[in-house]
Amino acid sequence: MQIKNNNSILEILSDKTTIYFDTNDKSVKIEDLWVSFPWEYEKWWILLEVKEYEEKLFYKFSIEAKSLVIISDDNFEQKEEILSFFWDVDILVIIWTKASVKIFESIEARVVIPYWETKDLFLNTLWQSTEEIEVFKSKQEFLADETEFVNLAF
Repeated sequence: MQIKNNNSILEILSDKTTIYFDTNDKSVKIEDLWVSFPWEYEKWWILLEVKEYEEKLFYKFSIEAKSLVIISDDNFEQKEEILSFFWDVDILVIIWTKASVKIFESIEARVVIPYWETKDLFLNTLWQSTEEIEVFKSKQEFLADETEFVNLAF
């Protein structure tokens, strides 16, 4: 799986298909299928569960035997109802603001890809490399007790 940015459209490329996440309007598209309401979708060997919570959509993909979660809004109350949805996350794509720090701390992700204007500040605060990369290529296996931070060029 590869993840890259293309003019604020995050492209998640698997060996079967491509998923598009528009970071501006917070929409998701799998090939030609626009995902606009909560449901479970399956297309091209990708399972997508969309959960609505406090009138916001959250996305959890099973792709290439990995779980990828997209959190595009940081303004919601953290209760067990939504936090259980973020269980066992391999790759977390999260909007990065001050309010999202608590969300990040509640999720044990193996790879974190922050986006938004303040992502470099976040990475500096956590003593992570601020060198941007053009494409993130996922590994076959992730270390269970470590979190890797990725500064994807936006």
